Amino acid sequence: MVIAGLVFAALGAAIHVYIFYLESIAWTGAAARRTFGTTDDTVHVTTSFAFNQGFYNLFLAIAVFLGIVFVATGSTAIGATLVFVGAGSMVAAGLVLLLSDRSKARAAMIQLTAPLIGIVLLAIGVAL
Repeated sequence: MVIAGLVFAALGAAIHVYIFYLESIAWTGAAARRTFGTTDDTVHVTTSFAFNQGFYNLFLAIAVFLGIVFVATGSTAIGATLVFVGAGSMVAAGLVLLLSDRSKARAAMIQLTAPLIGIVLLAIGVAL
């Protein structure tokens, strides 16, 4: 269960690295505009906000990846804590998005599903 939990947590982290890329590097590009529904007017007004937001996503992913490394090297308590905090924050952010704007339900589910599964499986694995 631990390995399965870490795989799902890593998938969630990879999704958040991609979100970082879209928000902080490719915000004015076609993929980011399509994903976030921005226009010529809104993309330029929101560039600095998106840049900052992207780094939040990157830092959550880094916490999860570091946690995986700690678990893999035998420091399970430290690693699991990092995974739970990083993936838990991903889930919480997805819930905030879902509850604040129902039109973003698909995006919220993409953001929160893999880390949620990772948390559940890792918790079961660590408890056994």
